[in-house]
Amino acid sequence: MTIHFDNSYVRLPDRLYTRQAPAPVPEPALVRLNRALAGELGLDADWLASPEGLAMLAGNAFPENAAPIAMAYAGHQFGNWVPQLGDGRALLIGEVVDANGIRRDIQLKGSGKTPFSRMGDGRAALGPVLREYVLSEAMAALGVPTTRALAAVTTGEYVLREDRLPGGVLTRVASSHIRVGTFQYFYARQDTEALTALADHAIDRHDTAARQADNPYAALLDGVIARQARLIARWLALGFIHGVMNTDNMTLSGETIDYGPCAFMDGFDPGAVYSSIDQFGRYAYGNQPAIGHWNLANLAQSLVPLLDDDPDRAVEIAKASLERYGTVFAEAYAAEMTAKIGLETPREGDMDLVDGLLKRMAEAGADFTNTFRALSALGRETGEADERFLAGFEDRGPVSEWLAAWRARLADENRSDDARIAAMKAVNPAIIPRNHQVEKAIAAAYGGDMSVFQALVDALTDPFADRPTGDPLTLPPAPDEVVHQTFCGT
Repeated sequence: MTIHFDNSYVRLPDRLYTRQAPAPVPEPALVRLNRALAGELGLDADWLASPEGLAMLAGNAFPENAAPIAMAYAGHQFGNWVPQLGDGRALLIGEVVDANGIRRDIQLKGSGKTPFSRMGDGRAALGPVLREYVLSEAMAALGVPTTRALAAVTTGEYVLREDRLPGGVLTRVASSHIRVGTFQYFYARQDTEALTALADHAIDRHDTAARQADNPYAALLDGVIARQARLIARWLALGFIHGVMNTDNMTLSGETIDYGPCAFMDGFDPGAVYSSIDQFGRYAYGNQPAIGHWNLANLAQSLVPLLDDDPDRAVEIAKASLERYGTVFAEAYAAEMTAKIGLETPREGDMDLVDGLLKRMAEAGADFTNTFRALSALGRETGEADERFLAGFEDRGPVSEWLAAWRARLADENRSDDARIAAMKAVNPAIIPRNHQVEKAIAAAYGGDMSVFQALVDALTDPFADRPTGDPLTLPPAPDEVVHQTFCGT
């Protein structure tokens, strides 16, 4: 085995993790290998697909320089403090430096029990493995910072959830797996030495310029706040609902992580909730910006011991950083949404125009993705393409008024219709991983047919390309196909 791991996390104090061997599986079989991602990582895809590579992807054997560990962290889950969580069914097996010189984690999910498993079995059912593969790779293709899926394998054994289900293992790639909850874990233990080592490591991984700042730890906090604000703005622009925005699911890298009960909206609803465990709508679509700020406040609190020797001064530094979140988010969200309606040169009142469309979409329950994609085809003058856009609105009067205001605003833009339409199509996808299509792929896989999953992944690699009229992957669910809840899968 020739993977050149260079494992920096294991050089940190050993209380940040537990060394842990995975539990072998009896009959691993490769479902899908992400050959393009393997190339980015400098890995030999043919070797990964070989019996020796499959043994690593399943957790049965590793190169000598691998260092499998379960990382320690804590977190607020639905607002409730849990002092110890950690990798309960995942192992970080090592780090590689990719073709761009960026250090990347390689982790196995579903690899067996760890000291952090609590009452769990440490395994993963095949369905959640395929779901994360589809969603994370779709997010990458949509331009969203995200963890990636390198491979999915079946294990040849079953796991017990509500039913007896085939097991799977996902190989996940991330810029790091350091979470807000990782800092909370050591802050709660008043372990300043570990906090310092972790913060220094995070700076080296994600904010190297912070090392030159007058206050490197404040600069680290600023960097995380900016990344998370922009990430959440991007989620909203795509109609994405994470579903479980606990502090242990928020990364320092600003990558989306943990695709359990997440969903892309069909009909637009600011209060949309899909997660079966979010009974009170804490993580609803429209609540995500505020929850992001709440989570970051917990990171800021955890960094207070490092921000200044004077506790009062440290708190003021943390507050000042947090105050920037609203500005960064508002700017990022405005940029995302004005681009979606084809505006290039900012004008006062542009967000009123955006809000006007969203209001009409919410009233009509108009499909989020298809409404913006249909808008992308419209010219400055009324034409045949208007009908496809208007078809999503039962009462066409209010949205027709909006169209008139939008076209009046386009008169202030210098771009041609062709240039604007191309730009709009580059930010308004034709396809997303719709809930009912993902569920169809999982159901088929449980029945032994992986072709639906494979076809869905293939289609989502190019989500901005035009699709044939009536393509099933572009259509909202029929009434009997609607997915009302998504599940964590643990």
